[in-house]
Amino acid sequence: MASRRGALVVLEGVDRAGKTTQCRRLVEVLNRNGQRAEMMRFPDRATEIGKLISSYLEKSSNLEDHTVHLLFSANRWEQVSLIREKLKEGITLVVDRYAFSGVAFTSAKPNFCLEWCKQPDVGLPKPDLILFLQLNPLDAAKRGEFGNERYENSSFQEAVLQRFGQLMKDKSLNWKVYFCLGQMYCSSK
Repeated sequence: MASRRGALVVLEGVDRAGKTTQCRRLVEVLNRNGQRAEMMRFPDRATEIGKLISSYLEKSSNLEDHTVHLLFSANRWEQVSLIREKLKEGITLVVDRYAFSGVAFTSAKPNFCLEWCKQPDVGLPKPDLILFLQLNPLDAAKRGEFGNERYENSSFQEAVLQRFGQLMKDKSLNWKVYFCLGQMYCSSK
């Protein structure tokens, strides 16, 4: 008997919205309820490309903006075989950031448009569900370690939030928005 395909669930949001914490919790709940689940995270800082990205995000190195965008995409592409294999095995993957973050962050920079930013990720496995954790960038700035990495400033995060809003208009994707209420998230619907 063939195993059921696992689901590809992506969590997105501005920096410090709680994506990593919620991913871990979701994986725990799914596994506890008998659904095999694993967490993935992008950028995957363990790969060679991920190490370059990490150095850039930590402000240890500088890279041209187009190059950085393409490196983020390449970091996702280097995991495509693993993603497909796990899904085929019936494992649900809960992903902390995916292509939508790459598009939102790069297109928030001057002289970039959403369409150009989407192109390098065309063909990546399509998520079954995208959970967007809505958090006001000013509230995010109050959370621990905000500002340690590149892009962690409220005005840039506000621009990123606007780009996510544009991405959520794509009705071919299954977006669900959850609003932060203190330490909890509540569905928009």
